Amino acid sequence: MTHRILFVCLGNICRSPAAEGAFRARAPHYMTDSAGTSGWHIGEPPYGPMQAAARSRGIDLSDLRARQFGIEDFDRFDLIIGMDTENIRNIETLRPAGNETPVLLLTDFALQSGADHVPDPYYTRDFDGALDLIEAAVAGLEAHLRA
Repeated sequence: MTHRILFVCLGNICRSPAAEGAFRARAPHYMTDSAGTSGWHIGEPPYGPMQAAARSRGIDLSDLRARQFGIEDFDRFDLIIGMDTENIRNIETLRPAGNETPVLLLTDFALQSGADHVPDPYYTRDFDGALDLIEAAVAGLEAHLRA
């Protein structure tokens, strides 16, 4: 099965593009995208400090641009991955009746982290900590999809 995976956070400039970049670096054969539940940064590249932190790990985010999550994403993707429970709630409010596309939390795949969400480094300023958690979770996601 071809997996089409969408990573979603609030603004689509830190966590979800980092998750998309980290996942595509591990599994480039999957179709991936990222989006934000807000429209604050539409068309903007990922936040500079997040790009720098990702680049220091060999993850290139420079080609990504922010976009807003939309109802059509339920049909365009096989799996939607949110960065925190607020993202999940915002995604679910748009779910069309009868749609069964799974919407899961990224940290559900970070098996040994104990984290229940990916903290937003735009506010915490901990870009490396967010990337540590994202990389662990996308490794778990990729292993889950291979199983």
